Amino acid sequence: MHHKPTLLVLAAGMGSRYGSLKQIDAFGPNGETIIDYSVYDAIRAGFGKVLFVIRKSIEEEFKAIMLGKFSGQIEVDYVLQELDILPAGLQVPPGRVKPWGTAHAIWVAGTKISEPFAVINGDDFYGFSSFEIISKFLTSNPDQEIGLVGYTLANTLSEFGAVSRGICEVAPDGYLQSVTEQTHIAKENKGIVALDNGQEVALTGDEVVSMNMMGFPPAVLPFFEEYLTNFIKEQADSPDPKAECYLPRVVDALVQSGRAKVRVLSSPEKWFGVTYPEDKPIAVNTLRSLIDAGVYPKNLWNKNLQEA
Repeated sequence: MHHKPTLLVLAAGMGSRYGSLKQIDAFGPNGETIIDYSVYDAIRAGFGKVLFVIRKSIEEEFKAIMLGKFSGQIEVDYVLQELDILPAGLQVPPGRVKPWGTAHAIWVAGTKISEPFAVINGDDFYGFSSFEIISKFLTSNPDQEIGLVGYTLANTLSEFGAVSRGICEVAPDGYLQSVTEQTHIAKENKGIVALDNGQEVALTGDEVVSMNMMGFPPAVLPFFEEYLTNFIKEQADSPDPKAECYLPRVVDALVQSGRAKVRVLSSPEKWFGVTYPEDKPIAVNTLRSLIDAGVYPKNLWNKNLQEA
C-alpha cells in the first residue's frame, strides 16, 4: 500500500491531429518531454508513484525513452490499454478499431491502483501549483470525494484548431453540478464556438473546464467498470465505431446519480498543450521562459528530487 498518492498518466493516445507520438516528443532543452515536467512537478508535490497507460505498439519505444530517466526519483510502472482488454464477458464489436477512450484507460489501470490517485493527460502541461493542489486534496480527503482541477476555458484553447474540453457547471459552494464533454471547441472570427451534435453553441471563454486533471479515491474504480460495461454493451446493440467512453461522462454520471461529490479546485496556472504540430513552438518557447525565470532547472534530472 502506498501512503503517497499515485499519478496516473494517460499516454496511449493516437496523436492523429499531431501527426506523431507527442508523448515522447522533445520539448525541453535536453530532450525533455511534457511528461517529464509533469513527473517532476508531481514528485515535488508529494506523489509517490507514477503509472503510465500506453499502447502495445509504442511499449518498447516508450520504455526506452521514458522509464529509465525516473529511476531513483519515483516508483514507476505502466499498463497497456488495448481494444480487446475488456470487463469479463464482453467482446469487441465487429468493425471496432478506435480505442475506447479515457474512462477505459482508467479502468485498465485499476488493477495496479490501491491508493488515492490523480489522472492527467500525457500531452498537457498543468504547472506545479495544479499538482500541489490535487496532491493536498488527495492526502486530506476523509469524505472520499473526487477533486477536479478547473481551468478557465479561454486559457486552454489552441490557436490552430479545435480541442476537446469538459465544460463544468459549478455550484456556489464549489461542488460540481455537471460536466459535459465537448469534443470540438474552437476560436473563430465570431468568438469561441462549440460544435454540439452539429449545432454551434457560443461560449464566453470564462467557462470552467476540465483538462482531465482529477483526483479519485480507489473506492471509485468499481464504478468505472460498471459504466464501461454498460457503454460497451450499448455499442454492441447500436454500434458507433468512433464513440469513446470519456472520463468526464463517468464523473458526471457519478454526480447525477448521487454516488459521489466532486469538489472543483481552481488552479492559477495557465495551461498549454500540443494538440496540433503548430502548437509545438509555443510549448517550447513557454518552457524556455519558465526555465529562464527559474521555475524549472535547465536539466530536470541532474539531482535526486526525493533527497532535495
